Amino acid sequence: MSKRVLIITYYWPPSGGSGVQRWLKFAKYLPEAGWEPVIFTPENPDFDLKDESLEAEISPQLEVMKFPIWEPYQLLDKLRGKKETHPGRLLEQKEKGWLEKAAVWLRANLMVPDPRIFWVKPSVKFLTELVKSGQYDAIITTGPPHSLHLIGRDLKRKTGVFWLADFRDPWSQWEFLDKLPMQKYVKKKHAELEQSILKEANVVTTISPTFQKDLEKLAQRKVSLLTNGFDLADIPTDFKPAVKKSRRLNLVYSGIIDSIRNPMPLLLAMKEEFKPLEEEVSFTFVGRVSDQVQAQIEDDSWLKEHVKMAGYISHEEVFEFYEKADALVLILTNTKNAQGNIPGKLFEYLATKIPILALGDPKGDTSKILVNIGSEPAISHSDHVEIQVRLRKLFEMEDLSMQVSSIDHYSRKNLSTQLAHLLDGNPIS
Repeated sequence: MSKRVLIITYYWPPSGGSGVQRWLKFAKYLPEAGWEPVIFTPENPDFDLKDESLEAEISPQLEVMKFPIWEPYQLLDKLRGKKETHPGRLLEQKEKGWLEKAAVWLRANLMVPDPRIFWVKPSVKFLTELVKSGQYDAIITTGPPHSLHLIGRDLKRKTGVFWLADFRDPWSQWEFLDKLPMQKYVKKKHAELEQSILKEANVVTTISPTFQKDLEKLAQRKVSLLTNGFDLADIPTDFKPAVKKSRRLNLVYSGIIDSIRNPMPLLLAMKEEFKPLEEEVSFTFVGRVSDQVQAQIEDDSWLKEHVKMAGYISHEEVFEFYEKADALVLILTNTKNAQGNIPGKLFEYLATKIPILALGDPKGDTSKILVNIGSEPAISHSDHVEIQVRLRKLFEMEDLSMQVSSIDHYSRKNLSTQLAHLLDGNPIS
């Protein structure tokens, strides 16, 4: 008989992005490893990206409990007379009115650890008796939003249930917090809450070796590495990448471009390398691109002609763009947490076996994964010459299909087996 685990997550379909796919895939493959998942998620969440195609991946046998949530951005929307107010978008706005400035200050100093804090007490109240009744052998919380870890902590305190806390990003050391006008005593409160999670959870997991090392230093205990991964079932059976032609280069980037992911060094190097001879190159963004980057492209006639914007599309549609790509691009962050930045998209890229061009920390975790599987390392954002050299190499070569070593370790099925080991109280190597 399978054991049951309650997974408490803010992001769930129709939400899009890597955060939702991590636990959607674990829920898909955990039953094969002896654990029956049950999802607890908000009924009316205020997330930014939607991908309704992901709902098709939810098994009919999977129990999903949706519980109402109140979020302060809903009130802000009414006051502003606008829809879809998101913290990231507010911070990126160059011109902020008094209402937006007040909203950012209140978010920074009164909503600790984040605006989803108002979901904690009602959720704990609702779940306590269910957990006490023995319906679940374990619970999992995943953050950000890190307020969800407080649900796990309080349930553990009230019931003694086995609890795994999953950190997809850092907490007190998270670069996002540095952007906020936060008082010193509030930063201290974040650190105190984080310590309570790190000390009281039975198991702590995170997604990259750097984050693992940083959390172990903070917690003075073992933190388990559980990366994101790829699901071969996502790749269409008729998927066939384009045949690479010499002296042609079609680059594709899939994901978000925001204030901490800057593609301009790569785009400007591409322009300088290929414009003089009017060579055949193109770059396609698949996903949301910040207004600032779009404006920079619009203001440059060469980039405007050679760079395309596909917009945000469903996950299943993205493979149509991969098929046309000669190389897939990763734009990594160039910020405080850059070394531990491993985009979930990396693993899907690896599964396609299309060459990868990564812009980021050459000594970071993503670059190490690329080197370990036999690919090229990441290139520093500031290494203009090396970016051009790599672009020229890709342009000139034929048959760029990537001959990588085994990547089975990163399959969602294998990672779910590792998660099951942790839930069983066993360490993973």
